[in-house]
Amino acid sequence: VVYFFRVPERITEKNLKQVIAPADGNVVVIKEVFEKEYFNDHRIQVSIFMSPLNVHQNKAPVSGVISYLKHHRGAFYPAFVEKSSELNERCSTVFKTADGTEILSRQIAGTVARRICFYVKPGDKIEQGEEYGFIRFGSRVDVFLPLTAKVTVDLGILPVGGKTVIATL
Repeated sequence: VVYFFRVPERITEKNLKQVIAPADGNVVVIKEVFEKEYFNDHRIQVSIFMSPLNVHQNKAPVSGVISYLKHHRGAFYPAFVEKSSELNERCSTVFKTADGTEILSRQIAGTVARRICFYVKPGDKIEQGEEYGFIRFGSRVDVFLPLTAKVTVDLGILPVGGKTVIATL
């Protein structure tokens, strides 16, 4: 349990044109989807599954202002299952960059994870790589990017939260 709650010190190299991984884990989804909670349009979804052995601290993928935050109660399907994005307990956070680009990061609880912690609220300013939340005991994070973003990771890679660049804007 102590190992699970570790928070390693990591230095994020901030870059306004890059989106960094909000979590450690395994990239399990890269696809174009219709995001219907906030954007109501097509986005690129990059999903990172976190096993109980990964660091579960969540980092801001970009610097900006929190323009939206909504916690949804829900089911607890395994986090690697696609329907978990819409049916599981989850929290959607939108980061609005200085140039107006918005990136949605959705924390999703899994079968064992029963608690999503978020440490920001709408209007808060946040720096790329700063902790914005934590998911307890196995989970997933979906990141929704503009269609103009260039994804820089592949399925199966193991990103490091706050370090690995997952896309360029």
